[in-house]
Amino acid sequence: MSHEEATATTVPDEAPLSATATATATAMAGRFRGFLPVIVDVETGGFNCTTDALLELAAVFVRFNDAGDLEPASHQRYIVKPFPGSRLDPASLQVTGIDPFHPLRPAIDESDALRNLFQEVRKEIKAAGCTRAVLVGHNSFFDLQFLNAAVERTGIKRNPFHPFSSFDTATLAGVAYGQTVLSRAVTAAGFEWSDESAHSALYDAQVTARLFCSIVNRFRSVFGR
Repeated sequence: MSHEEATATTVPDEAPLSATATATATAMAGRFRGFLPVIVDVETGGFNCTTDALLELAAVFVRFNDAGDLEPASHQRYIVKPFPGSRLDPASLQVTGIDPFHPLRPAIDESDALRNLFQEVRKEIKAAGCTRAVLVGHNSFFDLQFLNAAVERTGIKRNPFHPFSSFDTATLAGVAYGQTVLSRAVTAAGFEWSDESAHSALYDAQVTARLFCSIVNRFRSVFGR
């Protein structure tokens, strides 16, 4: 993690949607029963969502391109301050390489991170003609638990994500590629994996998004797209 990176980013990975692509993007609602899949990854101070700090939050939005393939479209990343009284497990921090109290770490309160993210999610939901977002993650229950716990702590009333449903790429990759470990699944899908970049919320969300898109695209013939 670079301490010089912006606290929050909304970075388009492609040009603005053309009229054709806009029409294609609205097909998202029909593909996932009205749900908008949003790939989310969190980095935390441990494994207990009620006691351990949320330290990084990243999300990748996906859209159908003109050819009908699902692909990553844009992303957001937030560096988050540990909430007051939160636990920080040294072993977890060693894995992620995060120093929560580094003087150059441009962190914001988790309430601000969530509100900013949810605002962007709602925009994507509206643009895609969907009714709600569904979290996509590798071992997604972990990310969803931490997201829900942060929502409860901050008292945010309007959460665009489904409270308990999620798409788990560990399960999906096990079916599609015979691999459940993220690094092995990504490699099996034909993408590069970097051990040095892993355990950054943005990197993990981006590679999970590529993995999810590749699995969805493999099943295009089933849905007639």
